Amino acid sequence: MRIWGKVLGAFFGFLLGNIFGALLGLWIGHRFDRGMGMSFRRAPTQQQQAVFFHATFAVMGHIAKASGQVTEQEIRVASNLMDRMHLSGAQRVRAQESFRQGKESGFPLRETLAEFRRASLGQRDILRFFLEVQLQAAFADGRVEADERAILQTIADELGISRIELARILAMAEAQMNFFHRQQQGGGQQQYRQEAPSADRLKDAYQLLGVSESDSDQDIKRAYRKEMSKHHPDKLAAKGLPPEMMEMAKEKTQEILQAWEWIREARGIR
Repeated sequence: MRIWGKVLGAFFGFLLGNIFGALLGLWIGHRFDRGMGMSFRRAPTQQQQAVFFHATFAVMGHIAKASGQVTEQEIRVASNLMDRMHLSGAQRVRAQESFRQGKESGFPLRETLAEFRRASLGQRDILRFFLEVQLQAAFADGRVEADERAILQTIADELGISRIELARILAMAEAQMNFFHRQQQGGGQQQYRQEAPSADRLKDAYQLLGVSESDSDQDIKRAYRKEMSKHHPDKLAAKGLPPEMMEMAKEKTQEILQAWEWIREARGIR
């Protein structure tokens, strides 16, 4: 935390104008500290993005092998992820190689996660997005097995995510999975939006925002804005999200928006 702007501002302000000068100097110093903080932020490097890319598919491969054998559904999830990222040629080969490395018995899970956390500078939105991607592999067959859950707990521990938050993200990921599958079955996003939500879909919408039907309108609106902010593609890109994953972030924000629209309509929120 940068405080020297505040300290010096308050000190010289006090010399010039007693308590009122000190308060003015403190405010100016605060603005200076914030400006310095912004100036020291660097754009993500290609190396950081490469670490994110490798860790994503390697850890996904490790989760897929958790039960001892990689299933067709798990391979399909990884392949679909590559399709959604529009990977082809050398990029797709890199992703497949990382996935293969993750399946090996001696895969260094904790070391890979530690390197990823360092490369991401510990930014929570990026760490959370990474975990959400891994949950797609865990839910490949529609449920999370005990071995997969143990790996997810290790991932959460290494990324500094609590057990309570992990449970909440798991519930939200299950709702997102239901959203995605029902959207595919419904003939695409446009038709999906035009349909009135069923009770199950509305339940998924609440879970996707991390709220319940008993929460107040204000709390639900606040949760919606918070989730949109966390998953904003431009914000994630500025924090190190690889360009190939931008489409996934966009899809996530569309699902959050759809959930909010259904809840807003059902509750008559203006």
